[in-house]
Amino acid sequence: MKFTKDLIKIDPAFETERIVKKLKDQVAFKLHKKGAVVGVSGGIDSSVVLGLCVNAFGAERVFALMLPEKDSSPDSLDLAKSLTSKFNVQYKVEEISGALDGFGCYKRRDEAVKRIFPEYNNSYKMKISIPKDDEQKGLINFFNLSIVSLNGEEKTQRLPLNEYLQIVAASNFKQRSRMCMLYYYAELKNYSVIGTGNKNEHEQGFFVKHGDGAADVKPIAHLFKTQIYQLAKYLQIPDEIQKRTPTTDTYSAEQTQEEFFFKLPFEMLDRIWLGWEKGYPVSEIAEALSISEEQINLVITDVKRKIQTTEYLRHNPISLE
Repeated sequence: MKFTKDLIKIDPAFETERIVKKLKDQVAFKLHKKGAVVGVSGGIDSSVVLGLCVNAFGAERVFALMLPEKDSSPDSLDLAKSLTSKFNVQYKVEEISGALDGFGCYKRRDEAVKRIFPEYNNSYKMKISIPKDDEQKGLINFFNLSIVSLNGEEKTQRLPLNEYLQIVAASNFKQRSRMCMLYYYAELKNYSVIGTGNKNEHEQGFFVKHGDGAADVKPIAHLFKTQIYQLAKYLQIPDEIQKRTPTTDTYSAEQTQEEFFFKLPFEMLDRIWLGWEKGYPVSEIAEALSISEEQINLVITDVKRKIQTTEYLRHNPISLE
C-alpha cells in the first residue's frame, strides 16, 4: 500500500469502543478499583481521556481534578470546568502554588534564570524553547531561555547545561505535585489514576517521570496527537478545546508544545513518524507530504534521538536480584 496523508486516520467509533472495553477490564478486574480519577487541564488529551472514562464507567464514577498554580493560564481552568459541565462529572480545584513554594520550585528556577539574565524578577515572564532546525543545523537539541518584560520586550539567550538542568528539575516539581494530589483522591475514592499522555509524549519522553508520566492505566499512549483530535471530534469535546493550540502550561510566558519540544506541527510530525515507523521510503513520504527528503530525514533523526535518549524515563525500577 502506498503512503498517503490519510494513513494517519483511524476509525474513532471502533477505537473508542476498544479503549472503553479495555479500561473497564483493567480497572475492574486487574486493578480492582471502582472508577477513575483524571487530571483535567483544559487540553485536548485530558479532555479525550475524560470522555473515554465517562463512556467506560459512567459520569458518576469519574472524578476530575484541576490543579492550577500561579504560572498556569486562566484559560486552562475555564476550559476544564466547561468540559466537566458537558460530561456532568464531579470535579475539584486544588491550587498547588503553596506546595510548590514549599518545595522551593519557583525560587530554585529563578536562581538559574537570574544567572543568565540578572535583571529578571517577578515582573517578568519566562520560558525555555528548542530552536528550529535551521538554527540547529541538525545538531543535538539545545535550548534557549527567553524572558519577557511587562512592556512585551523579549530577550533570548542560549541556555547553558547547568542552568537548563536546574530550571527543568525545579519545574518538574509541578508535575510531581499534581500526581501526588491525583493519587490522594484516587486512594480516597478507591479509584484508578488514568493517564493522559499520548504517543508523541510517551515515546519521545515529553513527560516527567513519577509526575505526569505516572498512572495506573494509559489509554491513549498508543495514539498520535493527530489521532487524539479524531477521537475528540467523535466524543464531541467542546469546540473551544478542540481549537486550542496545545501548550505546555508550565512556564509563565505563553508557549506551545511545538515551540518547547516537538519543533513542527503535529499534522506533519505524526505523518512523517508513522511513515518511518511503518517502513515507507523517505522519498515516498516526501512526495506525499510535498516536503523535501532532507526535512523528512531531519524529523526522523530527531524522533529517533528523542526515543533513544529518553528510554530511561519509560523503564520500570531496576531490581538487582
